Amino acid sequence: MQEQAINLRLDPGNALWSLGEFRQALDSLREAATLAEALDDQPRLGRVSALMSRYFREIRDYDGAVTSGQHALAVAETLGDFALQVMASNYLGVAYHILGDHRRAMGLLRSNVESLAGDLLRERFGLAGFPSVLSRAWLVRSLAELGAFPEGIAHGEEAVRIAEAVDHPLSLIHAYHGVGFLSLRKRNLARAIPVLERGLDLCRVYNILLRFPETASALGYAHALSGRVAEALPLLEQAEQRDAALGTIGGQSLRVSYVSEAYLLAGRMQEAVQLAGRALDLARAHKERGYEAWALRLLGEIATYQNPPEVEPAAQHYRQALALADELGMRPLVAHCHLGLGTLYAKAGQQEQARAELSTAIAIYRAMAMTFWIPQVEAALGQVEEQ
Repeated sequence: MQEQAINLRLDPGNALWSLGEFRQALDSLREAATLAEALDDQPRLGRVSALMSRYFREIRDYDGAVTSGQHALAVAETLGDFALQVMASNYLGVAYHILGDHRRAMGLLRSNVESLAGDLLRERFGLAGFPSVLSRAWLVRSLAELGAFPEGIAHGEEAVRIAEAVDHPLSLIHAYHGVGFLSLRKRNLARAIPVLERGLDLCRVYNILLRFPETASALGYAHALSGRVAEALPLLEQAEQRDAALGTIGGQSLRVSYVSEAYLLAGRMQEAVQLAGRALDLARAHKERGYEAWALRLLGEIATYQNPPEVEPAAQHYRQALALADELGMRPLVAHCHLGLGTLYAKAGQQEQARAELSTAIAIYRAMAMTFWIPQVEAALGQVEEQ
């Protein structure tokens, strides 16, 4: 009877997750943990810990997510429980990604990608989606942040192929978002927009509310970068409203940064400043260090494009972003920070500093084949050298 009582508290998990009832799910899981501890039921305790990692992540308690995920993984390894290992590796890998610890995230997510082959591609292992897709999709995001684009593209396309083969809406949304995320980081908007549109259509058709803010904000950001700011802003604002309504979705700081940058592109500087500051506060409050670095770089951009440029605040933000991005291995962001500093110094008439920063940016962009930015940096460097 106690084992059945534990199972009853585990079974509604995916339904509660779909409804956004994370705290209710955690309360149920805590009751299950108490029952499992009384029985010294390690397999069920491991499963409870893995699920708690997912829900702690969604309420932005990343310390809890990591602790629970690590415990679940330790139990899985002790028991030789492959299904639990897959679940724990996925949830813990996602938590590390949002914390900005991409190297640890990749290690865990790669282990799933490598072990899930053949018939295992179509196994759920108790997850809401197919882990063969989910782990690939999140692995793609970490690879994109580190600038490992060729590997990320390969895994992203494979995630889409698997998700389309199993025809599972939630898995498809994750796969499309992984490809869209990488394409945004590489500024391949022709690829990003169609896959994100497909993901958003699935959110609407299947009423998958929890994935709407993330998908809609990425699509809105892609539209803003493509120059369609009037089309982007309503989508971004709708995503932010859904975010606020849910109130507990991890990674919100990145989505607020998207809205801020769209306002910057629209010339609405006051709103851009306000939201960039909010994004930074959210990232710091929840230890989302990678997103903190992006928010700092955005504050540098905003200060650079003030009239007149706010040179010292901009330089300070860029340097803080650069230091954090360098620590986390986020090479695309490192290149953007050098470009930002070079642009700032050129505007301020500091030609030697501008030349050094722009030259560094070009070298990094070339090393990662980030071809979108190379012509504009070369043109900026040419102007500096003519002066």
